Amino acid sequence: MAEGEEDFSALPLPDRFTHKNWKVRKEGYEDAAKQFEKTPDESDPVFRPFLQDSGLWKGAVADSNVAAQQEGLAAYCAFLKYGGVQACTRTRGVTVGAIVEKGLPSMRAAAKTNSLEALLLCIELDKADPVIEDLLPALSHKQPKIIAASLAALTAIYHNYGCKIVDPKPVLKALPKVFAHADKNVRAESQNLTVELYRWLREAIKPLFWGELKPVQQQDLEKMFENVKQEAAPKQERFTRAQQDAMAAASAAPGGDEGEGGDGEEYGEEDGGEVDVFDLAEPVDVMPKVPGNLQEQLSSSKWKDRKDALDALHNALNVPRIKEGPFDDIVRGLAKCMKDANVAVVTVAANCVDLLAKGLRQSFAKYRSTIMAPMLERLKEKKQSVADALGQALDSVFASTNLSECLEEILEYLKHKNPQVKQETLKFLIRCLRTTRDVPSKPEQKSIAEAGTKFLTESSEVNRAGGAEVLGTLMKILGERAMNPYLDGLDDIRKTKIREFYETAEVKAKEKPKPVAAPPKAAAPAAKKPLGTKKPALGLKKAAPAAAPPPPAEEPAPAPPQPKPAGRGIPSKLGGVPKTSGLATPGSGLKLQRKIPGPGASAASPQRRVASPPSEDAPAPAPPKFGLGRGLAGRPIARPAAAEPAPAPTPAPAAPPMSGLTAAERAELEELRLEKEHWLRINEDLKSERSRLASQITELQNQNAQLIEDHTRDVLSIKAKETQLVRARSDAESAEQTVQKQQREIERLKRELSRAVRATAISPPNVPDGLNMGVTDTTSIYHETGTNGHDAASRSGLHMGSRFDAARARNYMSPSPSDEKENNGIESPRRSSRDSGSLGRSNKLSPTVGSGFSNVGSPVRSSNSLRYGSGSHSGEEQPARSAEPAENWKRAAEVTSQLKARIEQMKARQGLTRPPTQR
Repeated sequence: MAEGEEDFSALPLPDRFTHKNWKVRKEGYEDAAKQFEKTPDESDPVFRPFLQDSGLWKGAVADSNVAAQQEGLAAYCAFLKYGGVQACTRTRGVTVGAIVEKGLPSMRAAAKTNSLEALLLCIELDKADPVIEDLLPALSHKQPKIIAASLAALTAIYHNYGCKIVDPKPVLKALPKVFAHADKNVRAESQNLTVELYRWLREAIKPLFWGELKPVQQQDLEKMFENVKQEAAPKQERFTRAQQDAMAAASAAPGGDEGEGGDGEEYGEEDGGEVDVFDLAEPVDVMPKVPGNLQEQLSSSKWKDRKDALDALHNALNVPRIKEGPFDDIVRGLAKCMKDANVAVVTVAANCVDLLAKGLRQSFAKYRSTIMAPMLERLKEKKQSVADALGQALDSVFASTNLSECLEEILEYLKHKNPQVKQETLKFLIRCLRTTRDVPSKPEQKSIAEAGTKFLTESSEVNRAGGAEVLGTLMKILGERAMNPYLDGLDDIRKTKIREFYETAEVKAKEKPKPVAAPPKAAAPAAKKPLGTKKPALGLKKAAPAAAPPPPAEEPAPAPPQPKPAGRGIPSKLGGVPKTSGLATPGSGLKLQRKIPGPGASAASPQRRVASPPSEDAPAPAPPKFGLGRGLAGRPIARPAAAEPAPAPTPAPAAPPMSGLTAAERAELEELRLEKEHWLRINEDLKSERSRLASQITELQNQNAQLIEDHTRDVLSIKAKETQLVRARSDAESAEQTVQKQQREIERLKRELSRAVRATAISPPNVPDGLNMGVTDTTSIYHETGTNGHDAASRSGLHMGSRFDAARARNYMSPSPSDEKENNGIESPRRSSRDSGSLGRSNKLSPTVGSGFSNVGSPVRSSNSLRYGSGSHSGEEQPARSAEPAENWKRAAEVTSQLKARIEQMKARQGLTRPPTQR
C-alpha cells in the first residue's frame, strides 16, 4: 500500500485526475489546488496540461465520489482564480453543464458552495452569456432538484452581478414554465428568482411574463414586491475583471485617492440601476396590425369613425418595443388629429403618439418636427385629461431626441399669445431640464435663463413660479457660480424663490464644470514652486531699497499679498497696496519718470511709471519716448543697476512675468485691475438695468395687451347692446303697426255691425200702427243724428232694443196664415202710418173679423209677411185667433210706449235731445 502511495504521488497530475481510485483522484485534486496557489502568474507551466485537455476538469467537477468531487470543485475554483481568462474560456464549455447537474444539487454544502463559486468566477473572468446559456437547459430537466438548484444559482448570479452584467431576458422568458411546475420547491425558487429580478428591474419585468401567470401567483408576487419596494436600490457586489481593471486604472490616476471609493459605488449605481422594459423586449412589427383604411377613416366627417380608427391604431402600437418601419403617413395623420374639434379624438391621438415614441425611441427623432408643433399648439385645451395626455406624449417625444433639437420650438411657444399654451409649454420645459442628460451649451443656457427671467414678471402666479423653477433647475445643472451672471439684477425675493427650487430640483444631466475645476488642483503644486524660488528675490528687492531712506516706507506694503499671484502663477490683485502707493505724491519724495530701455532691460517689464529716489535719477533724466516699447516690455525700471541683479537669484523659469515688476508697477497693475473691475461692474449694472427695463417693458406690453383686450371686449359689448336696441325698436314698431291694424279692423267690424242693425231697423216685420210709428220715429232719429262712429254705437244699442221689442210685437200681432192668403195682392205691401192708424181704429170698432172683411186686409202688413205666415191653417182656427183683438192691440200699444220711452232715454244719454222734464 505504501509502495502504491509512493507511485501515486509520483504520477503527474493529469494521470492522477483520471485514476480509477477515488482516493488518488482526491489527493490529486488537493495537490493541484496547492500548486495553483503557488504560481507566480497565469503563464506558469502548471496550467498548461489543464488548458490543453479541458476534459480533465469535466471529470473532476462531476466525480462519482462525493468526497473527491468536493475537492475537484475546489481545485477548479483555484484553477479559475489563478489561471486567468484562458482558464475560464477553454474549460467552461465542458464544466458548466457538469457543475449544474452534479455540483449544484449536491448534498454536501461545501460542494454546493464551490459549484456556485465556480459559476461566479466564470462570469467574473469573461462574461455571463455562455454560463446562462448552459444554465437554462437545466430548467427543463426531469429531476426537480436540479431545476431548483439551477434557479437558486441564477438568483445568486443576479444578486452578485445585477442585470446590467447578466442579461435577464432569457431567464424572464423561461419563468412562466417553472412557475407551472408541479414541485413546490421549484415554484418557491422561481418566486425567489422573480423577486431578485424585481429588485433590479422593478415594473419592467411584468410585460414579458406577467400575463402568463395565474392570478394567485400574481397576488403572491405582489405581496413580495411590496417588501422590495421599501428597500434601497440594489448595488453590484461582485465586479468583472474588466471592471476591476478600470477601477484600478482610476485609482492610479491623479486624484485617485479621493475617487477610489467612489468608483465602485459608481459602478454599482450604473450597473445596478433600474432597467427599462425597452431594453428587455424584442422589436415587434406592428404594420400588419395597423388598419388598412386608417387614413380614410381619419378623414371621415363622423368623430366616432375617427376615434374607432385611432383606437385600432392604439391597440396595434401597444407593445414594449416597435420595429422600425414607414410611419410617416401615420405620424402625419396623428398630427392632423391634433386639430380635431372632438377632445376624445385628440386624447386617443396623443396616446398613440406616446406609444409610438416609446416604442421607437431614437428612431422616432425624425418625426419630431412633424408632430411636436401641432401638439404644442393643442395645449390650449383647458380640459385636464387632454392636457395630461398631450404632456405625456411630449415627454416621450423629447426622450427620443435631445434638448438642443427641441429647445428652439419650446422657446417659440413660450411666447404664445394663449396663456394656457404658455403655461403648459413652461411645464414641459421644466420636465425637459429635469430629464435631459446633456448640459445645455452657452447660447442655450442664455436663452433658457432669459425665458425664465421674463416669466418672473408675469401677472399669473403659476407662470412666475414656473419661471423661478426653470432658473432653479438650470442652476442645479450648471452650478451656482455659472448662474450668477443670469441672476444679477433680480431682487432678493425672487432669488430666494429660485434657490428653493434649486435645492429641491432633481436632474440627470452630468455637470461638466466639475472636470474643469480639477486642473487648478493639479497645477497647484507647480504654482507653489515659483513661490518658493521667489522668496530670495523678494529679499533682495527689499534689501536694495533699504540703502536709501525714502523708499522703505513704500516697499513693505506689497509684500504680504505676494503669495496670491504666486499661487495663481500670474500677477494678480494686490489687495494690500493702496492705489497711490507706487505713484508720486506731494509728500513722498518720489518722481515719475520714463526711460529708454537699455540693453540690460530687454527682459524687463513693459514701459511703466516707476518711483525712484530723486538723488539717483536727477543727474540723468531721460526724455519720455512712447514709440520704442510695446506693452509692458518697453518700460524698464528707473535704476538699471538695481534692475540687473533682480533676475539673477531666480533661476527657476516658472515665473518670468514677476522678474521685472517693482512695487510701483504692481501698484499700477493693481490700479488698472481695479479700474477694469470697476468697468466690469458698471457693465454688469448696465446689463442688469437693461434686463430690468426689458422686464418692465414686457410687463407694460402685457398690461397694454390686457387693456386692448378689455377695450375690444367693451366695444363688442356696446355693439351687441346697440344691436339689441335696434331689434327692440323694430319689434316696437311692428307691434304698433299690429295695434293700428287691429284698431282699423275693430272700426270696420263696428261699421259692419251698425249697417246690419240699421238694415234690420229700417224693414221691421208686421207691427201695429202704434208700433210702426215708433219704428218710423226711430228711423227719423237716425237720420237726424248722422252715421259717425260714436252715434253708430248708440244706434247699435237702439236697433237691438227696437228689434227685440218689434219681435215681441210680432208675436202678439201677426195675422193668421188664412188672412195673409186672402189679403195677398189686394193691399199694397207698404202703407203709410196714417192709413195704418185709421185701419187700426176702424178695427177697434168691429169686435170681430170674419171672412167678409177679406177685401179690406189685415190692419198691419209688411213686405216680409210671407216669411212669418208661410204655413196654412184651416178656417176653423181663424175665429179663435181673432177672438180677442182688443187685448192684442192693447199689448201692442204698451210695447210701443215702452219702446218710445227707451228711445228717449238713450237719446238723452247720448246728448241728442233733452230729457222730457226739461222740455
